[in-house]
Amino acid sequence: MRYLTAGESHGPRLTAIIEGIPAGLPLTAEDINEDLKRRQGGYGRGGRMKIESDHVVFTSGVRHGKTTGAPITMDVINKDHQKWLDIMSAEDIEDKLKSKRKITHPRPGHADLVGGIKYRFDDLRNSLERSSARETTMRVAVGAVAKRILAELDIEIANHVVIFGGKEINVPENLTVSEIKKLAAQSEVSIVNQEREQEIKDYIDQIKRDGDTIGGVVETVVGGVPVGLGSYVQWDRKLDARLAQAVVSINAFKGVEFGLGFKAGHLKGSQVMDEILWSSEDGYTRRTNNLGGFEGGMTNGQPIIVRGVMKPIPTLYKPLMSVDIETHEPYKATVERSDPTALPAAGVVMEAVVATVLTQEILEKFSSDNLEELKEAVAKHREYTKNY
Repeated sequence: MRYLTAGESHGPRLTAIIEGIPAGLPLTAEDINEDLKRRQGGYGRGGRMKIESDHVVFTSGVRHGKTTGAPITMDVINKDHQKWLDIMSAEDIEDKLKSKRKITHPRPGHADLVGGIKYRFDDLRNSLERSSARETTMRVAVGAVAKRILAELDIEIANHVVIFGGKEINVPENLTVSEIKKLAAQSEVSIVNQEREQEIKDYIDQIKRDGDTIGGVVETVVGGVPVGLGSYVQWDRKLDARLAQAVVSINAFKGVEFGLGFKAGHLKGSQVMDEILWSSEDGYTRRTNNLGGFEGGMTNGQPIIVRGVMKPIPTLYKPLMSVDIETHEPYKATVERSDPTALPAAGVVMEAVVATVLTQEILEKFSSDNLEELKEAVAKHREYTKNY
């Protein structure tokens, strides 16, 4: 399974092409639209979410509600593009129109300046348009397709915020993936502790009044994962490493950890390693899950627990200082559009990229020309690992 995304923030449409999806997978636009709506939700979102109401259109690879095994093409129309026809025109236009909304003031924390230097732009809009978090729309769409495959294999996935702008959310112990998914869905700030809901909302409101932004930490949990995904034989075959790359590739994500994560650096080995158990009913399990479902770069059958840290959104309504690329004079950075936080939405994106990487690994390991063949292969593998 491989995919590409294309499109700009204010361009006519966003596109994704996925290849390698098994034939016979039940798939409808609503399966995708549900997650696209989740990505646009959450407390603290701003103007763009009121403009766009994302809906996907299949233009290949799906017929009569099922995948055909051919490449799947998905489009999402940017309604806001109608206001940007000249500015985002693919055809050459007059110089006076080119200068309209030309950006020469790079924003700290964005790709504006470095992208301009790399690709030799005199208008930083070229950097802004593609590096925008709007691109994650299609990664969520791809992830929604991946989640349909995971669901057929009885693999559950959910996300929730565990640190919101420095405020740690006390998470009840031993929650199942289903319980996390249900509780987070009931929360506008995507937390599982309802007692903290209003406190977090009030904090977001204050941050907005201050013209500032906040980040935090999102946790994604996956249950029902087969044993042995990934490999120890080469560095780039380790699945936790592939997941780490995918998570950090999300806009504004700056770090990732599994299980105890960085806390393991403060503990002794006897406090970290997960003791191995066996029973005829469950096969091999672990007494704890401090390693987050991985040993040697491979899944060990425990739930995958992965966390990503998102920095505060860099666009501020009280803008930081920057430098004009034409005059080299100091200037307050341009404000394009911003939210005080996008943590709940970022969790949806993180869930999508984790689902995508896991699905890619599953489709690589197991026979997967069609869904029936894939389900049979995974069931046989699970029976083998249980009785090993």
